[in-house]
Amino acid sequence: MSSGYGRGARILSVGIATTGVVTFAYFSVASHVLDDADYKAVSLLWSVLFVTVSVIYRPIEQLLSRTIADRRARGLEHDHPLRAPLLIQGGFALAFAAAALALRGPVQDGLFDGSAALYRILVVAVLAYAASYFARGWLAGHQWFGLYGGLVFLEATSRLLFALAVAVGIAEGQTAVALGMAAAPFVSLVVVPLAFSRRPAAGERRERAAGELNVARGGRFAVAVLAIMLAEQTLVNGAVLTTDLTADDAVVAGFVFNVLLIARAPLQLFQAVQGSLLPHLAGLEARAGRAEADRAVRVTVLAIAGFALAVATGLLALGPWAMDVLFDDAATYGRWGLALVALGVGFHLMAGTLNQAALARDHAGRAAAAWVLAAAAFVAWLVAPVVDDELLRAEVGYMGAAALLCASLSYVYRRVG
Repeated sequence: MSSGYGRGARILSVGIATTGVVTFAYFSVASHVLDDADYKAVSLLWSVLFVTVSVIYRPIEQLLSRTIADRRARGLEHDHPLRAPLLIQGGFALAFAAAALALRGPVQDGLFDGSAALYRILVVAVLAYAASYFARGWLAGHQWFGLYGGLVFLEATSRLLFALAVAVGIAEGQTAVALGMAAAPFVSLVVVPLAFSRRPAAGERRERAAGELNVARGGRFAVAVLAIMLAEQTLVNGAVLTTDLTADDAVVAGFVFNVLLIARAPLQLFQAVQGSLLPHLAGLEARAGRAEADRAVRVTVLAIAGFALAVATGLLALGPWAMDVLFDDAATYGRWGLALVALGVGFHLMAGTLNQAALARDHAGRAAAAWVLAAAAFVAWLVAPVVDDELLRAEVGYMGAAALLCASLSYVYRRVG
C-alpha cells in the first residue's frame, strides 16, 4: 500500500504541478492583456469563485474520498454510498443559487462594479463545479490519480486558452478572459467516462454495512469540513478581499493577489498529496493500524519543511526580479516579504497534512476549531492598523496565521492521534 500511495502521489503531483504552472500563466497573461482595473476585477472574481467552490464542494470531495477508500480497504468494492453525498452536494448548490439570486445587486454592483457578465460567470462556474468536485472525490476514493490529475489539468488548460485568445487577438476584453473560469469545470468532466470504463465488474449486491453513511452522518462531516474550507480560503484570499475594501487605491488588491499566488501555486500542487493522502491514511488505518499512518504523516511533514526552506531561499535571491518579469504592474515586491509568504506556505502545507490525518480519523470537528481560530486571527490582523503597507501586512499576517494553524493542528494530532 505504501508503494501504491507513493506512486499515486507522484502521478497526481505531475498533473497538479503542471496545473499550478498553467494557472500561474493564466494570470500572468491576463495581467499583460488587461489594464490594472480590469485585471483587479478578474482576480477578485477568481478569489470569490474559489472561496465559494472550495467551501461548499470540497467537503463532499473529502467525504467521498475517505468513505470510498475506507470501504475498499475492508474489501467492499461495489455499491459505494453515493446517495447521501449527492443530496448534500445538491443542497449546497441550491443554497448557493438562492443566495446568489437574492444578493445579485450587492454582488454585481459592490464586487464587480456593475458588471452583469462577471456576475453571470460567477454563478454558472460555481454551479458547474458541483459536478467537478464530486468527480474528484469519487476518483480519489478509488485512487485513480492519473484521471484526477487529468481532470484538474484540463480545467486549468481550458481556462488559459481564453486568456491566450485575448493575447493573440481572437477575442478581447475582460469578459473573454473571465469566461475561461466558467468553461473550465465543464471541460474537466471529459475524464469521467474514462473512469467508468475502469470500474470492476459488479458482483452480488452486498448487505448494508453497519454504520453505513447517511445524510446525518455525512452532513456532520461535511459541515466541519465546510468550516475548514472557509477558514483556508480566508487565509488564501482574505487579504485580497479586505485590501479591496480598505485600500485607498483599489488596484492594490491586485498586487496583494499577485503576492499570494506564491502561496496558491504550492497549495494547488499539495492537492496532489492531499488527494492521495486522505484515502491512503483512511485505508491504512483500517488495514494496518495507526503506527503506519503516523509514519506517512512524518515523512510528508519533513518533505514539506525542506521544500518551504528552498522556496524561501529562492525568493530571497530572485523574488523581486521574478515578480517584475511575471506581472506588468507598478508594485514593488520586497524580497523579505516574499520569503515570509514562502515560510507561511510551509506552515500551511504542514497544517494541511495534519488536517488530513485528523479527517482520516474522523476528528473533523476538532480540526475545524483550529482552522477557525487561525482564520479569525488573520482577519483581525488584516483590519488592525498595525502595518500601514498593505502588501507587507498581508505577507506578515499570512505567515503568522499559518504558523498558528500548524501549531494548533499539531496539538490536535498529538492529543487525539
